[in-house]
Amino acid sequence: MTITPQVPPPCDLTLGMICLDKLKPGTSRWYMRVSERFLNPVGVMQGGFVCAFVDSAMGASVMTYANQMNPELKLKAANAELKISLIRPIFKDVDIYCDATVLSGGRKVVFVEATVTDESGKLFAKASSTYLVLER
Repeated sequence: MTITPQVPPPCDLTLGMICLDKLKPGTSRWYMRVSERFLNPVGVMQGGFVCAFVDSAMGASVMTYANQMNPELKLKAANAELKISLIRPIFKDVDIYCDATVLSGGRKVVFVEATVTDESGKLFAKASSTYLVLER
């Protein structure tokens, strides 16, 4: 298998997200450090940034799954719905990880879930989403 280097999209660069692993189709693992710029007025990571983190990770998982299902096509994924549960606050200077996994799907619709944890495995958020897979 040939691995082609990819330039991260601007949204991932803005968040400082780093993809640690997406070699297994339907899964991905991501990392980011929570900096002050992501904090809300009470000093915790604003929920929209947590949502963006899980959305990028789940989207990557969907793409690895979809590309395996449709290797002959150029595809894109569109998020149709997303649900997130923010379980505990995330503070500045915490290293967080997002693990995203495709639960099931076909050629057009894919169901995926993700968790956000720290290095000790403490759970901060859980998300699920439905993605539509489309030809580019």
